[in-house]
Amino acid sequence: MKRRTLPVAAAFAAAATLMLTACGGGGDQSGDSDKIAGAGQGAEKPTKSAEPSGAPAEDKPDGVDVSLPKDMNLVFDWEKPKDKNEAAAMEDAANYVRAIYHGVDKRTSNVAAVTAYSTGGGLRYAQTQIGDRVNGGWTATGTRRHYQAATRSASNGTSVEVAFCVDSSKFYGKEIKTGKVLKSEPSIADYDHFKIIMVKVPTGDRLWQASEVFVETKAEQCR
Repeated sequence: MKRRTLPVAAAFAAAATLMLTACGGGGDQSGDSDKIAGAGQGAEKPTKSAEPSGAPAEDKPDGVDVSLPKDMNLVFDWEKPKDKNEAAAMEDAANYVRAIYHGVDKRTSNVAAVTAYSTGGGLRYAQTQIGDRVNGGWTATGTRRHYQAATRSASNGTSVEVAFCVDSSKFYGKEIKTGKVLKSEPSIADYDHFKIIMVKVPTGDRLWQASEVFVETKAEQCR
């Protein structure tokens, strides 16, 4: 049986009413709220603890290792928005996802990537995802596609909601001991819609951290 990737750790919440501006142009989802869930939550300055060197330079944004094994392919099929803050928040939302699977590969959530790209609820979410896989004795393999991205900024400029679809139909669990890949027939359960609240680190750095994660599973709009 195929193991689900990134199961829900927080209920999909009221953020669905926000107006989201699609990256690269396109349709907007109308709404009358100008607030972002979690927008008032400050970011913590990340602790960039030392990690083994050896990863290619492109796997170390901000000097933090988010490298993945060759059989774990995370594809971010989206265009960056024109707004500088939204573009940076989107980039680090992708790094947050990479950080989770970097931790899965390293078999611990105590890696610099996780503490660099998450705080608060985002940190707890990452720790839960990694911990579940470590305790279950499995990792991930295949291709996980992220697409239909959209962003929405808070009025104070320090919080950005990054929303996107995920297709995990070709991304599988893999048992650590046996190397067995856990597959199943593709279904609506392979499609999720994420909303991640990214907050700017208040130190002058360009780093953004995931502070809250909302997930809608079996997302028809993503299929």
